[in-house]
Amino acid sequence: MNVGERIGLDITSMAHGGEAVGRHEGRVVFVRDALPGESVIAEVTAMPAHGRFMRARAVDIVTASPDRVRPPCRYVDRCGGCDWQHIALPAQRRIKATVVAEQLTRIGGEPADRWSHLEVEALEGDVDGLRWRTRMRYAVDPEGRPGLRAHHTHDVVAVTECLIASPAIGGADVLDRAWPGARELLGVQPDGSAVLLPDPVAGRARVTQHAAGREWTFDATAFWQVHPGAADALVRAVEELLRPREGDHLLDLYAGVGLFAGAYADALGPGGRADAVEADETAIKGARRSLHDLPTVHIHHERVDRWLRRGPLRHCDLVVLDPPRTGAGKEVIERISALRPRAIAYVACDPAALARDVATARRLGWDMTALRAFDLFPMTHHVECVALLEARDSLTS
Repeated sequence: MNVGERIGLDITSMAHGGEAVGRHEGRVVFVRDALPGESVIAEVTAMPAHGRFMRARAVDIVTASPDRVRPPCRYVDRCGGCDWQHIALPAQRRIKATVVAEQLTRIGGEPADRWSHLEVEALEGDVDGLRWRTRMRYAVDPEGRPGLRAHHTHDVVAVTECLIASPAIGGADVLDRAWPGARELLGVQPDGSAVLLPDPVAGRARVTQHAAGREWTFDATAFWQVHPGAADALVRAVEELLRPREGDHLLDLYAGVGLFAGAYADALGPGGRADAVEADETAIKGARRSLHDLPTVHIHHERVDRWLRRGPLRHCDLVVLDPPRTGAGKEVIERISALRPRAIAYVACDPAALARDVATARRLGWDMTALRAFDLFPMTHHVECVALLEARDSLTS
């Protein structure tokens, strides 16, 4: 086979990463723009040297799935920003739930079918899966036109409208104009006027967000959930799982601007304590600015693994773990386990990373006892999970 050749495929499933799966002469083919149950003609787009699989793009749908819809975006064939606009929104959520369950079984060692009834929950704040993204990083081409990268390339597809972006940062007034000299354009739609930053660096603009009954002010380049309903939904979900009590000591690890530490400070009461640990200096400045009125919240500018490794802490009651897409990793899970918290809430944006860390926790005597999933990223394959981990001996005592 060569790149550019076309092959007929029957699509059997959807892989973690958003591509559909077929087989050609025994070799796995990951296919963009296809759906389970379809028969397609696909054009080969990549042939990795190891030969274990191929990548392709569906160019003709021979037998269509009933879940296939006409993509609303006119750039969908070129732009790599959305990979699931061809799938009906309810089906997107069903497929995401299936992928999460499969990853937890295959990588995490969870019993088969344990999470087969998982539902991916919709959030308020989007319009039928569109107009939800409040933070956009556009690439800018040599002519100064903003756009998004083509799938699996560095090529910039100039666009004059982005349908998943909030209107204030996804419309023609932002995209149908030149940004000469810039290589990147950051658009942020906070609770207020939109902020547009060519070649963004920290220190040029602050934004304000409202969540968990508080006001958060931080640099426009700092991390904040991109779906307008995400912060409150995650705070509620974690609180329902952890059930913080007065006097508890809570760790907010990979804390960003301190969302969870700030949200639960009142529940912990004057005798409680929250330690928020974050490596990013820009985010830490936002946490200090937003939480200065909470004397029981202590903010630490350090990598989580180093803070856990060197800290004098011997015990805590609760942990909120919200790592980057790569997950927390073996060392962090081991050190959290040694603190013997009552419960760990794991907020995960990648089900494979969650599954790896769940497998590590299981070997250390922890079980995943609850799981919820949220559609924070409609029209894409991404999904957010909140898992509860509890020590096995505490469940049987």
